[in-house]
This record gives sequence, C-alpha cells and structure tokens, in this order.
Amino acid sequence: MSQSNVLFATNPGTTRKDLFASAIEISADLSKRAAALDREGRPPLAEIIKLKKAGLLNALHSREIGGGGLDWVDGLRLVRILARGESSIGQLLGYHFVNSQYVYWALDPARANALGEETVAENLYWGAAVNPRDPGLVLTRRGNGYVLNGRKTFSTAAHVSDYINANAALDDKVVGFTIRTNRPGYVANDDWDNFGQRLSDSGSVDFRDFPVYTEDFVGQPVAPDAAPPVLSTFNTPLIQLVFVNFYLGTAEGALQAALDYVRATTRPWVTSGVERAADDPYILERVGEFTASLKAATALADSAAAAVQTELAKGHSVTARERGAAAAEAYAAKVHATNVSLDITSRVFELTGARSTADKYRFDRFWRNVRTHTLHDPVFYKAKEVGEFVLNDKIPDVSLYS
Repeated sequence: MSQSNVLFATNPGTTRKDLFASAIEISADLSKRAAALDREGRPPLAEIIKLKKAGLLNALHSREIGGGGLDWVDGLRLVRILARGESSIGQLLGYHFVNSQYVYWALDPARANALGEETVAENLYWGAAVNPRDPGLVLTRRGNGYVLNGRKTFSTAAHVSDYINANAALDDKVVGFTIRTNRPGYVANDDWDNFGQRLSDSGSVDFRDFPVYTEDFVGQPVAPDAAPPVLSTFNTPLIQLVFVNFYLGTAEGALQAALDYVRATTRPWVTSGVERAADDPYILERVGEFTASLKAATALADSAAAAVQTELAKGHSVTARERGAAAAEAYAAKVHATNVSLDITSRVFELTGARSTADKYRFDRFWRNVRTHTLHDPVFYKAKEVGEFVLNDKIPDVSLYS
C-alpha cells in the first residue's frame, strides 16, 4: 500500500526550471498513454513514483530541507500542467500539496519541520481521510494509545499514500491526526468504479484497530463546532484552487488533443470550400473561442492563487476577514473554471467530428473527468458564497468545503 520503502530524495539542486520541465515531460508521456490508463483504471503506483523521482512531490517544501522552494502560484501551475496529460495525476499532485503543507499551518513549528524533513528525505506522498460527509471514524482508548475503526467511502490516493491526515470522534469530541499508512489495520479497497478520474485511487478505506498515539494528534480534541485557528483553515481555499487548476488543465488537454486530431485526421466538410479541416472557418472560430475562454480562466486562477498566497504568507497574524476575502477570490475562480472546463471538454467534438467518438481515442475521458469531480461540492453554492461576499460583504463560512 505504501511506497515509503523506496527512497527517492529530491536533488537539492532541483530548480524551478527543472520542476516545470519535468512536469511538462511527464504530462506529455501521460497524454500518450492516457486512453489506455483510463481504460485500465488502476491505482497509479508507477505514475506517483515518477513524480517522486522528478522531485515534484517536494516542490513546495523549502530549499533548506531539499525541497523546490516554490510558492502556491507555481505549485498550482504544476498541477495544471500534469492534468493536461492525465487529469487524475494532476489531482493527486494537488491533493498531496495541500495535505503535506497542512502540517505547517496546524502544528507547532518544531513538529511541522520534523514532518517536513521526513517527507522530503523519504519522498513521501500525503493523502487524507477527512471527507466530512462520510460517517465518522471512531477512536477508542486502548493501552497507552488508541485504536481507530471505521470506513471512509472515498479516500483519494488510498493505495499510494504514505502519510494521511485524518480525523475521528473521541468520546464527544473530534480530534485530527497525522499517521503513516504502513501501520497494521489500514486497508485500501479496490472499489472506485466511477466513470471519471479513474486513476485518482479514490476508493474506500477501512481502519481496523489501527493504532494511533497521542503524539499523532494535531492539537487537542475539541467540540465538533469549535472554531479552528484561522491559519489552519487555508486548506479549504487551496484545495478548491487545486480543483480549479486540474479542471483547467484537463480542458487544455482536451483542446490540444482535438487540435492534433484536426490537423491529422478530421476531413473538411463537403460544403466548406476548403481542402483542410484546419482551414474551416467554423472550426477556426471555435478554436479561437475555446482558447480565449481558457486564457481568461487560467489568468483568473493565477490571480486567485496569488491572493491566497499573499494572505497565507502572513502566518498566524492573518485575520478571518483576510482569509475570507482571499477565499472568495478562489471560489470565483472555481465557478468560472467549472463552467469553462465542462463547456470545452464537451464541445471539442465539434472540432473533431463523428469518427473521433471511437472508443480507441477515449476523448470523452476529458469530459468524464471534470464532470465527475465538479460534483465534489455543488458549484452553485460557491457562486452563492461569492455573491454573498460581493453584495452583502459576508465572508464565506469556514468549513471543509468553504
């Protein structure tokens, strides 16, 4: 279940240029294999190892401990690049970024730094088991520690995670913790059968008398409705920006696949008056329309990432108001990215024609991927939160969705 027995420490000399070059190279390779990978729908163990070898998992960690030293704007661009080749791999990199960086916002500096150093040294992948709409996990005291029992119906990166963030009920309170998945009692199930994001490894996970210790806790147990420290709540706008960027990367990949197909295969329509489909004025119009939409959406995504990065950099001095205003920027980008990605991934067939719907191409995977994940949390609630902020000056309520 864990890849932690194989060490791929990041080369301390890895530069921003190196990381982006690696992401582009891996994305291009994924694009060539994407139809077959989608058909197989297996946990992407080999693909995660490639990210490890390239140093991409450690891109956001400081250079002092061997990481890439990138900020969130660049990290999210890496997510977008990978999603062009295969949407699930972009998702998995983004989820890892949020889960592995969360410790810096939620833990005391000494423990956070120790976990960061361990993560970089062993090139660990971080997942999570915190879906708030699942029935909760339960901690029970046993001996000098606890045992964790229960099931999470969805746990993205179930098989490939080395560490996970999780939370569970303890008596009448809730406690969060970080744990290695190589302890006994962690069972990743092969039951992800959704029609999209088939490489996201998002099946269920069972915890069967899984050992947990007080030193694993993230803070003390608290009442379920207790307000968390502001800094620790940045995981939500950032995970929403991960969504934004792998949606847009998927749409970029769909458009690129369509352009390649038009140049090589699509025949001009009989009344078009042109010899090449690439000269058809209606195809050209749609390519221009899709390109303009993507350029606007990616510019908004980068702007929103910069807004969140600016407030996150304030550390523990950041206010709820500042966090809320930045979150509203992220949610506006989420609304736009959802609409643009669904539109483009469904309409690229207007460029490629009837023959492109053959199963061997699996061009429908782009739409299936964004359609599946854009249902994660209803986009109209994100639009409502943006509207509330703009019209009524009300910042979004803090939750694992907003």
